Amino acid sequence: NTNITSLEGAPEKVGGGFYCRDTKIISLKGTPKKVEGDFYCTNTNITSLEGAPEKVGGVFYCNDTKITSLKGAPKEVGRDFNCIHTNITSLEGAPEKVGGSFYCNDTKITSLKGAPKEVGGRFHCNNTKITSLEGAPEKVGGNIYHNMAPRATPTVIPTGARKGGR
Repeated sequence: NTNITSLEGAPEKVGGGFYCRDTKIISLKGTPKKVEGDFYCTNTNITSLEGAPEKVGGVFYCNDTKITSLKGAPKEVGRDFNCIHTNITSLEGAPEKVGGSFYCNDTKITSLKGAPKEVGGRFHCNNTKITSLEGAPEKVGGNIYHNMAPRATPTVIPTGARKGGR
């Protein structure tokens, strides 16, 4: 834990990782526009992703925050994107492309509309309120994990699954 309350004055670009997790920040305004490594803003009091980097080369973790929307999320994430244990109700604003796995489990989403178009790894949407896979990514490189009934065992769709069976 640190006493940092603002990210104003951070560099425009970071060649490695940017870690603002476990701080007292309430906003991502002032973060670098581009982070070539990992970006962590977990366990903070942020309520929005507005001001987040536009591109992250590594992982982007915004789990365990007070965000209610993915609007403002990076357009592209090189590895994993994690927004579990948040108050999001929609995937609108999610990155278009995630090179690794996408985690939106344990959220309040009710549909997959707005999900990334392409996920290179696994797609986790279990423990949500979704009732169908409509809106799922067009291409998923790994398994899709979901359970559409409370307390159901997660269903796994095999590796390399594509929308429409292509």
